[in-house]
Amino acid sequence: MAEQRPEIANNIQTGSFKTNYHDLGQGFPVTLLHGSGPGVTAWANWGKLFPLLKDDFRIIAPDLSGFGFTERLPGRVETMNGWVEQTIDLLDALKIEKTNLVGNSFGGALALSLAIKYPQRVNKLVLMGAMGVSFPITYGLDQVWGYEPSVEHMEELLEIFTYNHSFATKELIKTRYESSIQPGFQESFHALFPEPRQKGVEAMAGNQQFIRNIPHQTLIVHGREDRVIPLDNSYKLLQLIDNAQLHVFGKCGHWTQIERTKEFADLIRPFFKA
Repeated sequence: MAEQRPEIANNIQTGSFKTNYHDLGQGFPVTLLHGSGPGVTAWANWGKLFPLLKDDFRIIAPDLSGFGFTERLPGRVETMNGWVEQTIDLLDALKIEKTNLVGNSFGGALALSLAIKYPQRVNKLVLMGAMGVSFPITYGLDQVWGYEPSVEHMEELLEIFTYNHSFATKELIKTRYESSIQPGFQESFHALFPEPRQKGVEAMAGNQQFIRNIPHQTLIVHGREDRVIPLDNSYKLLQLIDNAQLHVFGKCGHWTQIERTKEFADLIRPFFKA
């Protein structure tokens, strides 16, 4: 019997499709929302954090619709509202009334949208290398969303994601590449971010007045050398969100949770517990 991939965890009905999600640990819930890179799964994005947080919190980490091993419905058009509803449907199915949110990149834009539309379901926010405000698309993000499957292209992307390229290991490159070529994965990924890709940036950007009205305690985290989402995004969010603080990691790219795993866990743990 073939060994099950670690990316495939639990399966539960969310609206009209089934969501693949990780559920581990105990304590107050923390929901982890992944980014939008090719081959992304909740496991690939957050797996290194699981053992560092599961003793303090209940960790919920879904594959968002159109990504990973969540069921793909033919003809479904992905929208921010759709991802918001999927997340709420997942929390409802798990009988979770309120959760902390951690959003990475695209997941940061989703976390903001959740806090705006369902403020009563959110306790505290962590936004890491987050989208959610308008900016001219970077070379790095254009390469990420324009990905065409090859090991070489995946290696190039992982070097864009990281400041210290030693984190772009052959194993990670292989895992992400193999995920990106699962049946139907590249087709759905390609449909998510068509050209002109600046439209995708704008689709992720929230109404600034709504962002200003977010009341939640918010921790904004960014890698200083991020080549995918500009550091200036986090300064904009810091200005917009009243109850916000910002932590910038030097010598760190877009993948704070991978390049600075322990430091990131040590940063968010007391923030959520305070």
